[in-house]
Amino acid sequence: MSIAEEAGRTAGSKELLRDFTAWSTFSLAFAFISPIVALYSIFSVGLTTVGPGFWWGFPITLAGQMLVALSFAMLVSRLPLEGSVYQWSRHIMGPTYGWFAGWAYIWTLPIAIAAVALGGAGFLAQFLGLDAGSRSTTVILALSLIAFVTLANTFGRKLLKFIIGLCIAAEVVGSIGLGIVLLGLFRVNDLSVLSEGLFDANNGSFLLPPLLFGVAIAGWAFVGFESAGSIAEEVKEPERAVPKAMIYSLLFVSAIVAFSALAFILAIPDLAAVRSGSVLDPVAATIEHHLGAAGLHLMTAVFVVGFIACMVGLQASVSRVIWALAREGELPMAGALSKLAGEDRLPVNAIFASALMSVIFFGLSFTNIYVILLTFTTAGFYISFLFPALAAAYERLTKGPKPSAFHLGPLSGIVIIAAALWLIFQTANISWPRNPALPWYENWAVPLVVAVLAILGFIVRAFLAKR
Repeated sequence: MSIAEEAGRTAGSKELLRDFTAWSTFSLAFAFISPIVALYSIFSVGLTTVGPGFWWGFPITLAGQMLVALSFAMLVSRLPLEGSVYQWSRHIMGPTYGWFAGWAYIWTLPIAIAAVALGGAGFLAQFLGLDAGSRSTTVILALSLIAFVTLANTFGRKLLKFIIGLCIAAEVVGSIGLGIVLLGLFRVNDLSVLSEGLFDANNGSFLLPPLLFGVAIAGWAFVGFESAGSIAEEVKEPERAVPKAMIYSLLFVSAIVAFSALAFILAIPDLAAVRSGSVLDPVAATIEHHLGAAGLHLMTAVFVVGFIACMVGLQASVSRVIWALAREGELPMAGALSKLAGEDRLPVNAIFASALMSVIFFGLSFTNIYVILLTFTTAGFYISFLFPALAAAYERLTKGPKPSAFHLGPLSGIVIIAAALWLIFQTANISWPRNPALPWYENWAVPLVVAVLAILGFIVRAFLAKR
């Protein structure tokens, strides 16, 4: 029995509509990563923590993530099932291993939604003329964005595709267009500034060189390509369409992010002020300096659209992973979470569940919430990726190659093993405590949250086993 036939047999009346084409699958993955969100979420953190030299983290991280994308492309062409990392891990290493892969992933994505919502709320506050520095204002706006995105995701795939189309239009203006304008007309710094901060010993923490933090920061920018696999059972000819969507979305986003980051760095009017932290928002300050208040207002609106589209893609992906786990009876209230509603047969209950999971993390509002959410989200992606990557590497070493529609011939095994090694390195790099001056719960946020979710996972798994 083929994988597609198995999915249909298991799904039964819960079978999803195959309504996504190769283009719409690529578009969803592109919106999920979103160059606007990928860059502007981390730009200020990178500049103030490392300096302009953090830019080199982009090409280094891209090289590692391309190994992962190629490895996952081989997996999804063989296992084109809803739920991506959960399904790949489950089919290779068994239901328990797969369950913990899914558990890690379904918590990573809601945290990502919360982080993106906070980032988008800052731009929305600027657009509305509100105090973007007010924590209460940004939290209220972020919650409003989550509510809006949740409703949008329940209205059907046509609205989802429309919002994703807006995202691509926003990227053309907000990333490519703005980058061309800044680089062509308003360049004030020399390329030599890209070496600043890389060799400053004061920027390192716990004996780690600054460049490694740049690589850790850039890790946020190049995740999300696997989201194309989360909707594999909704894609026409997924064995061929989804691998292409993964690889091309990563390539396009990485090129746009690196180009836009370079353009902004070279256009910043006062790099010293930005590095000292006296300029709280270097993106807004640079745009306003060169394009005026009207230009800033326009670009802020574009950025908000990009952030909303990214949230839509994130929630669409996590709701499918929740649904895939629930379909197998692997979550509490599985019957409700696996239901499909409406003519589009959407996992509406799973969509609402993902929204509630995102809201939980706003309880961290008393802390440096944005940096904590950003750091853990990035680490969470790499931890989630590790499950199928390690499984694929183990399978390759013990059982040899497996047939798939997409493969790299004799290089397949090398790529699969190299991807697993890269993910181990990057997970440790991101999770490493960077600033001993921070409160202990912020400095060790990633290990703490991982430990809490792991304990909770064992409890839930034990409960499911007793039913």
